[in-house]
Amino acid sequence: MSMAARKLPSLHALRAFDAAARHCSFTLAAQELCVTQGAVSHQIKALEEELGRPLFERLPNQLRLTTAGADYLHAIGVALDQIERATAALASHPAPARLSLSCSPNFSSKWLVPRLGDFARQHPQLELHLTQSEQHVNFLREDIDAAIRYGVGPWPGLSCTRLSEERLLPVCAPALAGHGESAALRGLTLLHVHDRQAWADWFSQHGIDGADMAAAPAIVFNHESAAIDAAIAGQGVTLARWSLVSLALRQGMLVAPFPAGDWQDAAYWLVHPHSQDGNPSSPLASFSTWMNQCFAADRQWLSEALCQP
Repeated sequence: MSMAARKLPSLHALRAFDAAARHCSFTLAAQELCVTQGAVSHQIKALEEELGRPLFERLPNQLRLTTAGADYLHAIGVALDQIERATAALASHPAPARLSLSCSPNFSSKWLVPRLGDFARQHPQLELHLTQSEQHVNFLREDIDAAIRYGVGPWPGLSCTRLSEERLLPVCAPALAGHGESAALRGLTLLHVHDRQAWADWFSQHGIDGADMAAAPAIVFNHESAAIDAAIAGQGVTLARWSLVSLALRQGMLVAPFPAGDWQDAAYWLVHPHSQDGNPSSPLASFSTWMNQCFAADRQWLSEALCQP
């Protein structure tokens, strides 16, 4: 059931009437409202026509409220006072600062989203708007302040902060860990992302004949986050960027019983236009500081827990 529109007079007319009634003068009302005396007179005349009765007695050199005008002044005075108080109260609690961020679904689901509660607790005044996309942001066309980008940076024309060195780490559920010997992989399903090349490189780096693994059960995913989920579910062992599995390792959902792969050329970066530089109290500066602290804690934990250089 729809509701009828409110039948209200012009707010400009009400303000003109309120000011004229308080001053008993169109001239003084015009000075208060920073308009002409004619504008005040016109607004009040239009209000009287709308109400169908006079609000003032216009005497020589004197302006006096009618009985109806006095009653109306009291009623709208209460309403205008409430509007003024409500406006002041809202203005004293400004809208939260806003930061719009873009990142890949992989990074969002495996690194960022599980940690957002911590960020919100540390920065309750900051409202984060998160966009998940596989595509690189066009900062000139999109309403995005910053992005998390994986690749070989830095990129020209952007301010780029490298967040972490990356390497691929074989991970699996604790029940599949065995004794951490590479030979134990022969009994496990290998979980691949896009193709089998990452595992082939890992075998080569560790002097393992990949031919022995060619016949191993395999599942190929098009998203690394899905391969990580499958590993958590005990469906096999996957090679994952260690930034994306650091939290699952710390929480005991995954273990890393096998050696990590070589360092990657690509890494995660925080990128944004140079126009966002230079303000240490900005939402972006707060987010950047928080991210660097989280990545530093991850690196420290991983280096100690996995005993890997």
